[in-house]
Amino acid sequence: MLSKTAILYKNAFTGLSKNTWYLSAVMLVNRSGTMVIPFMTMYCTQQLHFSLPQAGIVMALFGAGAIAGAYIGGRITDKFGFYSQQFASLLLGGIMFIVTGFLQTYLSLCIGTFILSLCNESFRPANAAAIAYYSEVENRTRSYSLNRLAINLGWAVGGALGGLLASINYHLLFWVDGSTNIVAALLLFKLLPYANSKASILKDKPLQKLHAYNDKFYIAFIIITFFFASCFFQLFTIQPVFFKTQWHYNEAFIGFLMALNGIIIVFSEMILVYSIEGKKLNTYFIRIGFFLSAVSFACLNVLPTSHFTAFTSITFITIGEMLSMPFMSSFYIQRSALHNRGQYAALYAIAWSLAQIAAPLSGSRIAAFYGFNVLWWVLSAVCFCSAIAILLLEQKMKSAERSAVITSA
Repeated sequence: MLSKTAILYKNAFTGLSKNTWYLSAVMLVNRSGTMVIPFMTMYCTQQLHFSLPQAGIVMALFGAGAIAGAYIGGRITDKFGFYSQQFASLLLGGIMFIVTGFLQTYLSLCIGTFILSLCNESFRPANAAAIAYYSEVENRTRSYSLNRLAINLGWAVGGALGGLLASINYHLLFWVDGSTNIVAALLLFKLLPYANSKASILKDKPLQKLHAYNDKFYIAFIIITFFFASCFFQLFTIQPVFFKTQWHYNEAFIGFLMALNGIIIVFSEMILVYSIEGKKLNTYFIRIGFFLSAVSFACLNVLPTSHFTAFTSITFITIGEMLSMPFMSSFYIQRSALHNRGQYAALYAIAWSLAQIAAPLSGSRIAAFYGFNVLWWVLSAVCFCSAIAILLLEQKMKSAERSAVITSA
């Protein structure tokens, strides 16, 4: 049994291109320095003595910068290629992290945070396009899973190190975050040969619409993604507050619950994706993942207050995440081509950025006015409806494909 498990692990990680591994190494270095944003609210209130509403505005501007960065990054990726955009984003983002650490006034920090986020988040569309470029069709979903593994490992390292550095000096967070961005840029330049994806784009046959914004099925998918993501982000924003104030768990246990999400992903996702990739349509796994997320939130109401219930809820939503998110990336990559992949990746990133803003705003208000029980039922219902919406989208797409075949015949 042990040898079979070892072989399964080995197979799950084999067959990926060398450049895919290099790209994930760059992401690991980059995300290992991710520590400013998780502590930004505390930095604003504790170090700079801003009010909580002012800190909220700063974080909202980070979200706005992320949306602008995703849009601009997608346009640049399609126009000039992903390689230069990744390098520029990492380098400029690193410089802006360091600069932002010197901004002490409210207005300057608001402006600096927006520019920082714009530079930093413009990396996402280019990185998504790069993963698709360096991978093969048969292992593309696994390539995205490897990238997610690097992100989760980096977040774990960055979060732990960030807490230690914040206890010493908040300004160290900006220096380390900026330095890891710059190191990641240099690592990208050193490990990955220059890819003239712009030349490939010019030769690419325009099999898809010129603009992602004209793809009605993809726009529907983006809307569904926003609603699901708005539920998913409750895991890291409102759910810890619930565990603390309602179930009276201490910070150490809550931190462990949050870490459990990353631990399960690191040890399980690659094997899971390897076992099921290509077996069914991407939309099938996406809707199963959404349904399991609905079950996760329902558990908090249906099951009794206990450590077991907390573990069960986290486990369900993590499995749902592992089933849905890698295949969501594969879904939009399949609908795009080289000449418009940046647009598709940008819209996807924008949906998640908008959800990151909407999640704490909506979740906190529902919990405050109607209680946490209502919040969990609402989130469960939205996830369930999202699963149904994906099923309906899948059926509409199949119907359109059949009509296209009949028309062409």
